[in-house]
Amino acid sequence: MTYEAKNFESLLGTKGLSDQLLKNHFTLYQGYVTNTNKVADALAAMAKDGKTATSEYAELKRRFGWEFNGMRLHEYYFENIVKDGKTIDKNTKLYKKIVSEFGSYEGWEKDFRATGAMRGIGWVILYYDALEGKLFNTWINEHDIGHLCGALPLIVMDVFEHAYMIDYGLKKGDYIEAFMKAIDWTVEPEVDSWIQ
Repeated sequence: MTYEAKNFESLLGTKGLSDQLLKNHFTLYQGYVTNTNKVADALAAMAKDGKTATSEYAELKRRFGWEFNGMRLHEYYFENIVKDGKTIDKNTKLYKKIVSEFGSYEGWEKDFRATGAMRGIGWVILYYDALEGKLFNTWINEHDIGHLCGALPLIVMDVFEHAYMIDYGLKKGDYIEAFMKAIDWTVEPEVDSWIQ
């Protein structure tokens, strides 16, 4: 199976995220898609040739998680935003769960922003653990390390420098503000059905 890059050009014109920034980010994302396919093809060829016991195969197996998650996390990130942002419907199970877990929507947002403002590069993800019915704002350093097993990513914010430096330099907080205003809080019925 070959992965194809999704087209996110509809995000051009998003307030707070310049077209130059977004186009550069789209190009980076497309690189992850390309590399996911290259690594998958190389692994398949090595397996066919009986080279699964080689160090090269082992390193490519490890690299696959980095490339795949880089691809998928960027897709979640771009799918989380919309030009004018959309506020969350207070009647959804997700909104009510956020309030019950964090005390208020504002409490959740404060924690999410604080997680994003931490020093370092990575991702901030609002995860839902369906087994226990809990929400977590989680910091992920690398694409392939630190994810919560079995948890569902609901909101994904990229806090690698490429996501904001062109527009904001070192002012990550200003970028976080722009991202928060661009979130598409349209809660799909299937997502709301997951929430306990």
